[in-house]
Amino acid sequence: MKKQSDHIKKDDRVIVLSGKAKGKIGKVLKIIPKKNRAIVEKVNMVKRHTKAGPNVAKGGIIEKEGSLHISNLMLVCPKCADPMRVSRKHLEDGSRVRVCKNCGETLDE
Repeated sequence: MKKQSDHIKKDDRVIVLSGKAKGKIGKVLKIIPKKNRAIVEKVNMVKRHTKAGPNVAKGGIIEKEGSLHISNLMLVCPKCADPMRVSRKHLEDGSRVRVCKNCGETLDE
């Protein structure tokens, strides 16, 4: 089974396509490939009731980012600043790079 998370990587700028956070743009903080989900900065904020402990300094209600399914995200091109679809291009040295279908800008250096 092919992973859906191949076109989105950590530190990419993405836009949310559907759900309560539709239209918001943020940076990908983490990818969860087994579940095809991603955590995006300042998007889909959820509240967690936590107890104080060794890992958490202070207990209480903590707001943090919830995960979104990768199919609800679309990359934003750094050059043309529009949502983009991704194509793959093979370079002379054998490596693959992601390319914007709108303007032809490469994402991976």
